[in-house]
Amino acid sequence: MSDETTPICSAKGCRTPAVWVLAWNNPKVHTPERRKTWIACDEHREHLSQFLGVRNFLKDVVPLTEWEAPEGSGRS
Repeated sequence: MSDETTPICSAKGCRTPAVWVLAWNNPKVHTPERRKTWIACDEHREHLSQFLGVRNFLKDVVPLTEWEAPEGSGRS
């Protein structure tokens, strides 16, 4: 991947390439099958997972290389 297409970590201010997908949804806003995504580098995976987990939004954490958006999940 080139620098222009390399996914970058979602953590504020981080410019490190992402290697994890954190799939989540807000049950007050999204249907149960809907999955929004944040992507994370190794350093920020746990922090972002905890942020979503405390809110009961986190549904799954998978390596970016293995991520496939579920059908009907809308935009990732």
